[in-house]
Amino acid sequence: MHTLEDLQQIINDSFDKLKFDQKPKELYDPINYILDLGGKRLRPALCLLACELFDGVIQQAISPALGIEIFHNFTLLHDDIMDEAPIRRGKPTVHIKWNPNVAILSGDTMMALAYDYIMKAPGEFQQEVFSVFNKTAIEVCEGQQYDMNFEIQDDVSISDYLEMIRLKTAVLLAGSLKIGAIIGGANKEDAENIYLFGEKLGVAFQLKDDLLDAFSDENKFGKKTGGDIVTNKKTFLYLKAFEMAEGSNKELLGLLFQENPIDPAKKIKKVKEIYRELRVEAATKKEIELYYNMALNYLDKVNVSPEKKSELVRFAYQLKQRDY
Repeated sequence: MHTLEDLQQIINDSFDKLKFDQKPKELYDPINYILDLGGKRLRPALCLLACELFDGVIQQAISPALGIEIFHNFTLLHDDIMDEAPIRRGKPTVHIKWNPNVAILSGDTMMALAYDYIMKAPGEFQQEVFSVFNKTAIEVCEGQQYDMNFEIQDDVSISDYLEMIRLKTAVLLAGSLKIGAIIGGANKEDAENIYLFGEKLGVAFQLKDDLLDAFSDENKFGKKTGGDIVTNKKTFLYLKAFEMAEGSNKELLGLLFQENPIDPAKKIKKVKEIYRELRVEAATKKEIELYYNMALNYLDKVNVSPEKKSELVRFAYQLKQRDY
């Protein structure tokens, strides 16, 4: 079995050889640009890992894995437009470096390219792989819409939020694993269990991101903490705090998340004081542990040896323990 790092390198090497040099350049240069920004390539690497888990030939899964990563970067490109984000992975976003119209059109092309690579799955698995990918792509878009709805919606519940991050973040992780498992020859039950492992782990991953945004060491995190607080994002931390708060704390929290502060640091300090008083950090860690354990329970049900699953167990543990 390869390690996840080995498979990430295989994916990186494949992307190094992948250049879209068609014309018009104005359409394809932004695609090459965002793909060259890199990233951890976790989703395509997990696709290969799941394929190998069931004794599949990883070379048969490389093209669909590349399709998954192209799709992931397409979602980032369009998310950046919607969020008006100026920076992605330390570089100007596509809509800033070019313009929004170019970014939209290049993103649309990336979606078509993703389908092209997905359909390079072996013929016997092609329809099933396509079905999983298409369902995943639709659900990611549903998650993004819910996320935008929550910006102007007052009555967001914790269950609403967990469903949103399941769709926006977790299903792509889960779908990557399931596609790899299908190409590897997994039966339907094992393919579904590896999917549910990825789904629960994906929710834990996003909850950890929420936690790190508020409470991480900035030197390790690589950016200022409190970004979600400044932009009034209704994360699990905020929703949990609002659920537990009473009286003046509840009123103050509601007011703080309606303002665009002149002094962001002051707002972050006040909100974090409420979070600490209500022990929101501990409540979030408890929720992460819950989803992490659910993920491992589904992985336990996958009918391969514990030795073969050890790399996925290691990956899950690293996600839970990460501090940046």
